[in-house]
Amino acid sequence: MTTAQAPDAQLAGGAGPPRVDLLFEPGGRRVRVPAGVTVFDAASWNGIAIDSTCGGHGTCKKCRVRIAEGAPAPSAVDSRAFSPDELRLGWRLACRALASSDAAVEVPPLVTRPKAATVGVGRRVILRPAVQKRYLELREPSLADQRSDLERVLDALDDLELRADLHAVLAARRVLRAADCKVTAVVVDDVLIDVQPGDTTALAYGIAFDLGTTTVVATLLDLSTGTPVAVASALNAQQPFGADVITRISAAMLDPSALGRLRALAEQTLAGLTAEVCASAEVDPAHVYEIALAGNATMTHIALGIDPEPLGVAPFILAARLLPEVLAADLGLAVHPRARAVVFPAFGAYVGGDITAGLLASGMDRDARTRLFIDIGTNCEIVLGNRDWLLATAAPAGPAFEGAAIRCGMRAASGAIEGVTMAPDGLSLSVIGEAPPAGLCGSGLVDAVTGLLRLGLLDSSGRFVAESAAAALAPGLASRLTTLGAERVFVLHWLGEEGDVSRSVYLTQRDVRELQFAKAAIATGWRILLEEAGLAVGDIQQVLLAGSFGSYLSPGNAIRLGLVPDVPVLRVVSAGNVAGEGAKMALLSVRERAAGLALLEEVRYVELSDRAGFNDRFIDQLAFPSFPD
Repeated sequence: MTTAQAPDAQLAGGAGPPRVDLLFEPGGRRVRVPAGVTVFDAASWNGIAIDSTCGGHGTCKKCRVRIAEGAPAPSAVDSRAFSPDELRLGWRLACRALASSDAAVEVPPLVTRPKAATVGVGRRVILRPAVQKRYLELREPSLADQRSDLERVLDALDDLELRADLHAVLAARRVLRAADCKVTAVVVDDVLIDVQPGDTTALAYGIAFDLGTTTVVATLLDLSTGTPVAVASALNAQQPFGADVITRISAAMLDPSALGRLRALAEQTLAGLTAEVCASAEVDPAHVYEIALAGNATMTHIALGIDPEPLGVAPFILAARLLPEVLAADLGLAVHPRARAVVFPAFGAYVGGDITAGLLASGMDRDARTRLFIDIGTNCEIVLGNRDWLLATAAPAGPAFEGAAIRCGMRAASGAIEGVTMAPDGLSLSVIGEAPPAGLCGSGLVDAVTGLLRLGLLDSSGRFVAESAAAALAPGLASRLTTLGAERVFVLHWLGEEGDVSRSVYLTQRDVRELQFAKAAIATGWRILLEEAGLAVGDIQQVLLAGSFGSYLSPGNAIRLGLVPDVPVLRVVSAGNVAGEGAKMALLSVRERAAGLALLEEVRYVELSDRAGFNDRFIDQLAFPSFPD
């Protein structure tokens, strides 16, 4: 987030600057803000989403808006982000456009349904949820039987050792007589949380959340059958504060009010998905008695209102690895008022509860095979081991795989190039949603660079070859290797007339470097874990690619780039959304939940940041593997 303060803070103690009116379209939302603030801040203060991955610092060039009349003079950054025609039409970067007069601001639609993997490894679990509902037909009180309402209910549940919430006492008092003592007791773990009139035993639900930095996935589960009844995903509404956890931690450090706003946006995202999955399945949210939350440490801290600053500075300290009891209401969710929240514990500041859930779902702690688990993202978590031992670490891969820091990058949403196939005489593209190509997502980036390396248009150092060499190596592609200003680029798709590079989807030399940095960080991480375990690459019997990005990444290309170890390609498996799968397992089985908690004692965390020789190892991994002639 930019360092500008909210309007009330700016006006405190004086009359303050004059105000201007901004009308945001579509939607017709009119806001009044101090003159001189950026359009990006004006939108963020008022809950209007403008796409951004850098948090308004002017580096991602994604916060595009159009000010048709009275647009401010373009900044130097605007001139690099837009063509002359676009600038004349009023296109500006919201983070650089100052609101100096009344204006109408056109905001391009923000992607709210990113492509997300919602199917994981599918391990079978024994259905034994913590939520139980018991239908009871109780004896009515009399002068001979003056037991209290609570005693009457608990005595009928004498096979369970229970304590009761005040909510359950109030409910029992209200419904026992009205329902002629025919009621349903609602129990979560060892707590009686409600007493309901009649037989509601068929209505017991839970919601599993994968709380990602970029994307959040919610799955509504029928706890009586163990089946998912609705799934939904959305962008994390915190995205205006930046694409990664570091920028969001920085926002909280620079602005004391930012943590509250970040928390509110997390609650907004979770609450919106809760409402969506319940509406989709026609389920009353009051029948949701438990939720499970699997997220990285920063997202979890923020969602609970815990200061994340110590996570971002050495020695990177968590508030707690295992949190005390949390209610769904603590996360702002309008479900049953006493619904519990199962929050997965974290191993460290950068190996969080999402990885704990992923390990649970993948069964690494139960498998005799030595396996390598890699969750590729801005922060790449890596785990190596088997049922006898497990080592974990985190590698700072950067935002390239999320489409950030890539000139024509975008998230994996409609219009994103997700696959690229190249031959000397041409190329073909796979685009999400069968829409016209609009940008390049992470899997498309990997495919494009792999194709260029295979054809020899990129050398192993990551540099584009000379145009004369390109003509001999790939005559059908040579014209796509050109320049934009002083930078060499490779055009993947012409948006306008062929030859107009500024209006195309292209890959730059800097984009290749961003991928090299990410690849080197990940490769250094798993190589250090192998050394720590005294193993070689050949000892790895399976590589699991976790998360949404891992679901769409070509295993063969991941091996060719050196992202993952050079093992037979059939040993590389896309595990899917294992964090979400682990969250579902925790709702469906108390046994699996206990296994997830046990992982805290079974996994040893290996810190890379202070490891001797890390930088030298990182540099050694920057080069791409050589392709055979």
